[in-house]
Amino acid sequence: MRNTFLKASFMAAMASIGAGEAGAADYRKNPFTLAYDGAITQNEPGKVNIHPVTYKLNGLDIAANVYIPANYDPKQAYPTVVVAHPNGGVKEQVAGLYAQRLAEQGYITITADAAYQGASAGQPRSTDKPAYRIEDIHGMADFISQYAGVDRKRLGLLGICGGGGYSLAAAQTDKRFKSVATISMFNSGRVRRNGYNDSQLNSVQQRLQQASEARAQEAAGAAVLYSGDANLSDEQIAKLPFELYRQGYEYYWKTHAHPNSTFKYTTSSLLDLMRFDATDQIALIGQPLLMIAGSEADSLYMTEDAFAKASGAHDKELFIIEGATHIETYWVPKYVDAAIGKLSAFYGKTL
Repeated sequence: MRNTFLKASFMAAMASIGAGEAGAADYRKNPFTLAYDGAITQNEPGKVNIHPVTYKLNGLDIAANVYIPANYDPKQAYPTVVVAHPNGGVKEQVAGLYAQRLAEQGYITITADAAYQGASAGQPRSTDKPAYRIEDIHGMADFISQYAGVDRKRLGLLGICGGGGYSLAAAQTDKRFKSVATISMFNSGRVRRNGYNDSQLNSVQQRLQQASEARAQEAAGAAVLYSGDANLSDEQIAKLPFELYRQGYEYYWKTHAHPNSTFKYTTSSLLDLMRFDATDQIALIGQPLLMIAGSEADSLYMTEDAFAKASGAHDKELFIIEGATHIETYWVPKYVDAAIGKLSAFYGKTL
């Protein structure tokens, strides 16, 4: 079943990208299907290497990539960072970019596809429940803590976009993480509940009713309903009301597309998403906290809100990358360099 799904996803993505049309970071030209500029193309002695791995989490096969630093010696003890990917993203996109760049700074890193998403197992596909995404982060910590060379006492966490919101939730109680950082944090519960920039406050009950009906339909064995996925034309994308979505379609569907990446999620997931909030109990985060966002990001309000509420993190910093939008922190070299520079200093001090 899993292989059938992946093959179907691959063929659908190939069709959507178009025959002969390559993105700026073409996964088809990379042996590890990595979709970011500067990605590893082969493992070489003395350089950063990538190792695809699979492990079990609650009975499901989880697909992950482990990055090891140059001149890695399994008998040594390395600081390590768990990287959680954005909503709709997979380990081969921005999460892989930051995992590789941190490995270049001397860290062992891991990034895994969320359960029910990407190359990881789980049915129905594209289920997106907060409890599962938080458990994914705990699961990455479980696995990488047993990996040769990992210093368990120096384990950090990095969450990007939706993975940032779930990282805030995971770090509240998982004190194996000695420090936590986010990039362009996206509070999935708030957005699914209230709409982006709180633009759908008047339709909360209507959308909850739709989610309830979708759950009932699944329980009856009928077709699984999905939200959030659309094959939009360039003209339709240009008319989207928020820059995050306009640039997001460009990133995920064109320049950095990957066959396992999709915007869609099961409509029934909204039953869980709409009662979740990344800032619930955020005062439990006592670890050092770094939150990074672009000055031009229309999602900045979520980072600012969470940062203000993180009252238990006495060693905390909000770092603004001037000129960057939400999606531009995923791939624009000068903005990625700025984020990596800050992350390297942060983890160097806290791990």
